[in-house]
Amino acid sequence: MNAAASTARSDLAAGLPLRIKVLYITTLHRGGTWLADAFAADGAAHVLLDEVVGVTAGLGRLRDEVFDVVLVSDEPGVLDAVEFAEGFRAGGHDEPLVILGHAPPQELDAICYEAGADDYGCIAQTTVRGLLWKFARAIRLFTLSRENRRMIQAERQRLQQEHLEAERLLEQQRALITDLELIRDGDSAGPSERSSEETAAEFNARETRAAKLRLHYAEPLPPLPDALVDHYRELLRAYVIMGAGNLADAMAALAELLAASNISAQRTMQLHVDVLEELVAGLGNRSARHVMNRADLLALEVLGHLADGYRKRYRERLHPPQQLQLPGFDASSARQAA
Repeated sequence: MNAAASTARSDLAAGLPLRIKVLYITTLHRGGTWLADAFAADGAAHVLLDEVVGVTAGLGRLRDEVFDVVLVSDEPGVLDAVEFAEGFRAGGHDEPLVILGHAPPQELDAICYEAGADDYGCIAQTTVRGLLWKFARAIRLFTLSRENRRMIQAERQRLQQEHLEAERLLEQQRALITDLELIRDGDSAGPSERSSEETAAEFNARETRAAKLRLHYAEPLPPLPDALVDHYRELLRAYVIMGAGNLADAMAALAELLAASNISAQRTMQLHVDVLEELVAGLGNRSARHVMNRADLLALEVLGHLADGYRKRYRERLHPPQQLQLPGFDASSARQAA
């Protein structure tokens, strides 16, 4: 239950509003003096009744003032309250609207609800206190509806902001992939500075080479095998749901596969960004923050496992395993004996 609903229910339990400002739209055949006297005699709430004659006058007052409730008198042949309610809602008005008429509720209340009215009161069957409670329910429904619209709008803006932030992070990660290749080749992605010992020709040559590298690595890399992409996609989805607790072995196996296939950190990051971008695009109106946070952790862990795999292979290349001889065994003697 949200805060607005809790507040509305607590207000409803506390009693009627202390003050209600009502716009009463009626006709010349039925004035509102009797209604004002009835509210004053009941005394359960202070009702400020502002009476106008005709729909045009009522809409004009609504443009100039704010009312808690709009009360419309249904007079067949003179003022059709149901038709007024339909036009009232179609015109964008969302103020609480209650219709007061002579027809029994079983004949008109459903039609009033379908037209957009919040409630219907039959003059012959509704007490003053009952009419006040109809006002109170209509006011609280209006308050809840407005708060709900505000919350929905705020949620939409938050989700839109999250998706924009996710797109910016993906762009930054793509730029990082290019920077990794430039750093690996000994060039900076940013603007170069000329040293004091460097000649103009050397500086221009270095700048030209850096520009060519940036242009080269800005191009998309050749695609990886579909089986590897599908495997990483399933791993990312499982990681988003389960976290790292149950996937350590799967990530280690993936890193070992990447190292055995001689896939660089840049290609691994490219694979990660491509799969993550596809996953974020499929979220629709759902939040992207949780997915981005888990994806960052996955990329960090996979790259860590990949670095360990390459370090292990590097050590094995520098120090290959050697066959240890048995004690007292001489290889040269063995060859002579053979």
